[in-house]
Amino acid sequence: MKNWHDTNATISKECPWLEDSYDAMLVAEKLSIPFQVIDLSKEYKKKIVDYMFDEYKNGNTPNPDILCNSEIKFDLFLKIAMDLGADFIATGHYAQIKRTQINEKTFFHLLAGRDKTKDQSYFLCQLNQFQLSKTIFPIGGMLKNNVRKIAKENQIITAGKKDSQGLCFIGKVKLPDFLQQKLKPKKGDVVLIKDTHKNYFNKEKANNYDALSQNYFYEKFDGDLVGYHNGAHYYTIGQRKGISIGGRKNPLYVLSTDVKENIVYVGEGADHPGLYRLALKVLKKKIHFVSETKTVLKNDNLKARIRYRQALQKVSVFQENNFYYFLFEKPQKSITSGQFIAVYSDDELVCSGVIH
Repeated sequence: MKNWHDTNATISKECPWLEDSYDAMLVAEKLSIPFQVIDLSKEYKKKIVDYMFDEYKNGNTPNPDILCNSEIKFDLFLKIAMDLGADFIATGHYAQIKRTQINEKTFFHLLAGRDKTKDQSYFLCQLNQFQLSKTIFPIGGMLKNNVRKIAKENQIITAGKKDSQGLCFIGKVKLPDFLQQKLKPKKGDVVLIKDTHKNYFNKEKANNYDALSQNYFYEKFDGDLVGYHNGAHYYTIGQRKGISIGGRKNPLYVLSTDVKENIVYVGEGADHPGLYRLALKVLKKKIHFVSETKTVLKNDNLKARIRYRQALQKVSVFQENNFYYFLFEKPQKSITSGQFIAVYSDDELVCSGVIH
């Protein structure tokens, strides 16, 4: 797939599409299989890049890799592959698919990859039953080292290639540079919030998971002006790099952004209470069940992650009115609106949703 042409914002000496395309062509030649390029850059811009800009503009932090999988790779690309006569598409994700039969109906279950250090099921959390039914993950049951070993033994040119990083099909980018293509710099205040702020000691929150799931709210007079930034929409909760304000014992972390007033609120130190919350919520209409078995959320042994490679965290799920609430056993760092929570029952990813 050719999904991106503009290399202006990519980090120097990195042009992932050209390099990846060349490598893929050589591998295809080595294996004597047809090689074809499909240009989906127009659709990618509309479905992924424009969505990214809108989310950052509204103060959210999107996950383009998850959307790229559900909207591009396992949707548009899959349909094109089917039109070309393919029975399945196969990708190199470290994840697994299991089939079960219930009342003569086949269900497809998304499982974590065997190599837990490389498990990529989180990025696939929005896939549906049809997409899973037409997909094969050939290396999902293997360890990465063994995959590289097999590739090396068979003289595959990518055997020693580094893992891809950065935005899906764009590569490593300087995010502010990338966002500045549409979101213009706008100077604003950086306000330091102390760890004794009233937000963190509100006893009314103790047994109310709706209150526990709310983002912390700050106003300009709640803290001290310590510097300036170039646009609140360039920052995300938990961010440390890019604040560029020194002179303190511990680094500053972004606690919250106000894109309307163009204020970035920061706290000092990685253990600042403003970085942690016990709960989050997802709009009912934004919950996606992978295998369509909603009763699984009544399971007492559920775990979840809110970012790739985060260790799974014990969680309880409650549904009330228009929301699903996720209450964690331990406070979670940097819960961010726009990101995805993925919920697991043992090794199976059962559902996911966009954090409100």
